Amino acid sequence: MGKTRKLHSKEFKARVALEAVKGLKSLSELASTHKLHPTQVRQWKSQLTRNAPELFERGRGNGAVDEEALTAPLYQEIGRLKMEADFLRKKC
Repeated sequence: MGKTRKLHSKEFKARVALEAVKGLKSLSELASTHKLHPTQVRQWKSQLTRNAPELFERGRGNGAVDEEALTAPLYQEIGRLKMEADFLRKKC
């Protein structure tokens, strides 16, 4: 049997990426310390540096998605399907 993949938490990934950005240790040293592949550390570091400006955007509302905007189309679909079902029941 092959090895199973390790699932790392987002906190762990952020901590390792921050260490990589600080540059106190090389990527190889960080990888061996945390038992990762250097490529993985490099990917997390690039993701952090690429997405860091989004953390400071104004008007995001803490990244919360408007719940009503998500549920409104679903309720419309439910209503349409109920009407179709009622029509078909009356027809048969």
